[in-house]
Amino acid sequence: MRIIEVGPRDGLQNEATPIPTAAKAEFIAALAAAGLKEIEATSFVHPKAVPQLADADELWPVLPDGPRYSALAPNLRGLERAMNLGVTRISLFTAASSAFTEKNIGMTVEDSLEVFRDVIAAHREAHPNGWIRGYVSTIFECPYAGLISPQQTASVCQKLLELGVDEISLGDTIGVGTPREVSALAVSLPYEARIAWHFHDTRGTAIANVAKAMELGYSSFDSSAGGLGGCPYAPGAGGNLATEDLVYFLEREGIQTGVNLEKLARASLGILERLGRPPVSKAQQALLSAQQ
Repeated sequence: MRIIEVGPRDGLQNEATPIPTAAKAEFIAALAAAGLKEIEATSFVHPKAVPQLADADELWPVLPDGPRYSALAPNLRGLERAMNLGVTRISLFTAASSAFTEKNIGMTVEDSLEVFRDVIAAHREAHPNGWIRGYVSTIFECPYAGLISPQQTASVCQKLLELGVDEISLGDTIGVGTPREVSALAVSLPYEARIAWHFHDTRGTAIANVAKAMELGYSSFDSSAGGLGGCPYAPGAGGNLATEDLVYFLEREGIQTGVNLEKLARASLGILERLGRPPVSKAQQALLSAQQ
């Protein structure tokens, strides 16, 4: 079972309260100490676009050894910055809905794929054994365009595979999906795709969707410690699936994750305190209460 921790990047990117680089490094070190093995640490986007992650060049060199780190590198300029720091695992971002990508990154889905073509080629030339993830957001529904058909999402996935990504992360950006919709999309996906699921818990269905995806044979899931994250381009969107809730569910189902839940429950507390908010993860709340 793979757990891809996205809190340091996806969980923080839209927060208005500035988080110092040292605090981010401490957060990531705590996640690593809890046993998380894959962490998306930051994003090499233009600092004006995402001020919270403007310190990517300072953060990357001080990351603790152990986990496999990745970073969002959405264009050639971002890729250049990332490669100058030795980043070999990158992520790219698009969606199943052009209405969403136009609001988010100022281009259509097709335009974003054309940008990716150059980024992927440059990355492969520099790092033949590197790793590239393609994010596909709004897999079930777009806040601007409405319902998205499974075929529409699958078509974008197929195009990403043809461009040469190693993995596709399917994002339920506004947290509307149900197990039935997970099943319907899974049937339509390219059979050769390596898939991770990225659920939001806006309506409390994230764990139910994880259970359905597992039933269908999937074993890779994104999550964010403390349930950090959301999307400013998706009105009403809640946080990502909390890593604490995911780990608790998996362990209770008899699946060993290698993650220490007690350490994980404390890992995001410093960040939450800086943001001025209490824990929202149910498992985290229960663990912290038991530790008092």
